[in-house]
Amino acid sequence: MNILMVLTSHDQLGTTGQKTGFWLEELAAPYFAFKDAGHRITLASPKGGRPPLDPKSNEPAFQTQMTKRFETDAEAMAQLANTVRLDSVRQDDFDTVFYPGGHGPMWDLAEDRNSIRLIESFVAAGKPVALVCHAPGALCHVHGPDGKPLVEGKKVTGFTNGEEEAVGLTGVVPFLVEDELKRLGGRYLKGPDWSSFVSRDGLLITGQNPASSAAAAELLLQALD
Repeated sequence: MNILMVLTSHDQLGTTGQKTGFWLEELAAPYFAFKDAGHRITLASPKGGRPPLDPKSNEPAFQTQMTKRFETDAEAMAQLANTVRLDSVRQDDFDTVFYPGGHGPMWDLAEDRNSIRLIESFVAAGKPVALVCHAPGALCHVHGPDGKPLVEGKKVTGFTNGEEEAVGLTGVVPFLVEDELKRLGGRYLKGPDWSSFVSRDGLLITGQNPASSAAAAELLLQALD
């Protein structure tokens, strides 16, 4: 199987002057779930090249066995340094797509026409898509084959309002993932803050937070089987 993973290229946390990007665990845990299952992985981002890492995600408190493994895996690090440009990616070349989160996607992937068209094309082709943490925010302009918002009427999860409040960024992010998914008509579900919680509704797989990354990847692998 060929699996596409789409990362953010956005590195500014609003107007705070702080850096953001993708969350390392949300890349690392799914990456090795796919790699260890024998699948081929391609990393992409809107601008190509090395995408920005949210520096907080690599602080000691947030490091995991998978993040440490990723940083010592030469192949993984080489792929991360040379992500392909999103506008060069074709759905036909892949069996599925996975979107890691971090706050970055809320600014670029949520509005990126290439990303929107890509997700829509995967769904139209009957291929599963998975997004975790803040990445479900990238669905805000995505429509299904029926022309309705993709999440309308579907079970879906993503970073909770409580989790956003806990990290002190409620007034910084362009929108709240939980509120946006509800506004679009999604049947928003969640578990306790910071616990692993995932949802699958047909082709759409979503994870609530960083702790949900591995479980979301496993759900995607089950969908591929």
